[in-house]
Amino acid sequence: MAERTLTIALAGNPNSGKTTIFNAITGTRQKVGNWPGVTVEKKEGLVVKNGYHLKIVDLPGTYSLTPFSIEEIVARNYILDESPDVVIDIIDASNLERSLYLATQFRELDCKVVFALNMMDLAQSRGIKINAAKLSELLDLPVVFTVGNKQKGIDELLTAAIELALSGAKTPQKRKVRYSQEIEKAIAALEQVLSDRLEGVLPYNARWTAVKLIEDDAIIKERLAEAAPAQVETVFEAARQQRSYLADRFNDEPEIVTTDERYGFISGIIKEVMTTSTLQRVDISRSIDMVLTNRFVGMPIFFFFIWAMFQVTFTVGAYPQQWIEAAFALLAGAAGYLLPDGILKDLVLDGILNGVGTVAVFLPNILILFFCIALFEDSGYMARAAFLMDKIMHLVGLHGKSFIPMLMGFGCNVPAIMAARTLESKTDRILTILITPFMSCSAKLPVYIVLAGGFFGARAGTVIFGIYLTGIVLSIVTGRIFRSTLFKGADAPFVMELPPYRMPMAKSLIIHMWDRSRIFIKRMGGVILIGSVIVWGLANFPRYDGVQAAYTESSQPAQARLVRPAVAVEAQPADPAQDTQRRAKAAQARHSLLGRIGHAIEPVFEPLGIDWRGGIALVSGFVAKEIVVSTLGVLYAVSDDPQADALQSALRAAGMTPLSALSMMMFVLLYLPCLATVAAIRRETGSVRWMLFSITYSTSLAWLVALVVYQGGLLLGF
Repeated sequence: MAERTLTIALAGNPNSGKTTIFNAITGTRQKVGNWPGVTVEKKEGLVVKNGYHLKIVDLPGTYSLTPFSIEEIVARNYILDESPDVVIDIIDASNLERSLYLATQFRELDCKVVFALNMMDLAQSRGIKINAAKLSELLDLPVVFTVGNKQKGIDELLTAAIELALSGAKTPQKRKVRYSQEIEKAIAALEQVLSDRLEGVLPYNARWTAVKLIEDDAIIKERLAEAAPAQVETVFEAARQQRSYLADRFNDEPEIVTTDERYGFISGIIKEVMTTSTLQRVDISRSIDMVLTNRFVGMPIFFFFIWAMFQVTFTVGAYPQQWIEAAFALLAGAAGYLLPDGILKDLVLDGILNGVGTVAVFLPNILILFFCIALFEDSGYMARAAFLMDKIMHLVGLHGKSFIPMLMGFGCNVPAIMAARTLESKTDRILTILITPFMSCSAKLPVYIVLAGGFFGARAGTVIFGIYLTGIVLSIVTGRIFRSTLFKGADAPFVMELPPYRMPMAKSLIIHMWDRSRIFIKRMGGVILIGSVIVWGLANFPRYDGVQAAYTESSQPAQARLVRPAVAVEAQPADPAQDTQRRAKAAQARHSLLGRIGHAIEPVFEPLGIDWRGGIALVSGFVAKEIVVSTLGVLYAVSDDPQADALQSALRAAGMTPLSALSMMMFVLLYLPCLATVAAIRRETGSVRWMLFSITYSTSLAWLVALVVYQGGLLLGF
């Protein structure tokens, strides 16, 4: 067999099942990045089929190839400039007319195209029958039935794509859209001008280029100007004349006329190939929506799902946590046995294993959270959540589409902020970017689990849900304030598309979960490891012989120390040697460079019920929020405690109360975003001013809210 590599591009409308088919083809053999020059996600996968290496490229979902959005420009430029061997157009068989608009534009591009009529099971349930053979005959291209979430038709689809790529046949010039006589005359006239003036330098097919000039395509005009700057003005003048003639003839813009005639062509195809049963089954999606998007019960159901997600994340994730804790305990025990006492042993145990292990233990919770988010997305419920929030978002001056990036913020704020670029209005984009960091990302979840699990017991899941809900409420309140002051103006109109409900494919859910979770894993081996070592170094130098000092400090009057005696005595380790060692490490941290910095900033955090160690941990969280937990682990020296809740016990021993824990969680919820998010805000808004504003506002709000929670709680006797 030949070892040739074939490039196959997957294209299609949003919600057509394109990503599901991409996952079905490539599995976990995917490479995710960004398209050159833009932050639109790019996915590629390499597979072997019938002896051929296939490079599968997932193009951005788009309804057309008219260059209005970044996604449309990326998809069209890839096909024009990279010339893939085959384009597979994923078509929603239950919405054939809308999907065929993009398909007709691919036919005009003179590229080899295979149609994948996807979601045929859904189409059949609606009483829709499609004659694939007739459709193939009318458009002169291969047509394959697929059901992506059940992996049906995938092998046949790839086989058809390979056969077409290797056929050597030229792309057929017939059976494309034929416009009305006046438009065809204008196309022919421009084709002649292009052949006369740009012969040998014309980058694209002459007919397609002529159609784009009639539609006044700005990008194509730029490409022609680059290819032939001396001759292009004559071509542009001819295009202006033809556009003017067509505008007078049809009393409308030529691009609107060509769009109407494409739909006329599509309408003729639909009549030939599709029949609809008079006894259609009840649309299951609409029946479900009668409940899930009901104006009375829809919102309570949505909040129940979110609450259930965090309950599952906390309770189910607790079981595999024990396995990870046991693994790190085993590593720590082995390292403690093999390494001699000294600075190296302290670095490995307290700096590396303790710092990384304190965060790694929450990997199961992160995996479960991302699995639930993927479940919402793949089932179609995510769009319903945006629809439900539409009225609430209008209070902010936004629409439901802005809530989608906010929901994505539950996973990570960086892609959530990047997702705001799909909003048409610049004002909407900036406003959405500014309020999205109030949504708790997965990096904050370990902090919540430590504090809520240590101080609220069985109610931890409900407390975490309340924290997330507070973030949503404060983002809406902030948005209303900003809309009334900084971003005055009318709301942008928007119609929310609700895709049909689908049964999520287990393989796709696992791929989505892994793609997002591996970022967390990479950070454990990178920024969290480095941050933990730096924190350990700052906490251990200059060196201080604090064994006796630890006992001396512990015997001071209660009012002179932050530790509350009753709590401290209750949580002390039973082993006197272990107790002595921990006190020595605590004294070392207090007199270290980190301790000096912590005591310097302690007045800022003391009114919030947060001691100097918590203050240092919060400051370190600017790099990455996971470091908050690893910093606490290093400062409280819990690596030598075999108990699973070592850090939580140490926090209780240090005098932290449920009220101060809640205050700290509120601060973590709202204060300045991590470094990567700050960079994303700068990049997406294009302004240092908005980046600094976001940092200042969010941190000020965090301090104020935490102050109200802690001091208000004290006044109420909590």
